[in-house]
Amino acid sequence: MTPELVMNIGRQAIEMTLMLSAPLLLAALVIGLVISIFQAATQINEQTLSFIPKLVGTFMVLILAGPWMLQMIVEYIRRLLESIPQVVG
Repeated sequence: MTPELVMNIGRQAIEMTLMLSAPLLLAALVIGLVISIFQAATQINEQTLSFIPKLVGTFMVLILAGPWMLQMIVEYIRRLLESIPQVVG
């Protein structure tokens, strides 16, 4: 196992993590921004107001993007497991 191969596997793992987490994080970010603008406009300073919309939005994104995320992680794991003979030998 060469250092380049280890770096390549690590890079692919980080890329996969970013691709799978991006939809959920972006949804929470956008919803939080919208709620913050609403709170600033109405001067409602309730800290818990953004929790439920973020939770519902993240859940909806997970429902919509879940099949794609599952397909991506299954393909990544399949590629990783198929590369074991080349890595070991």
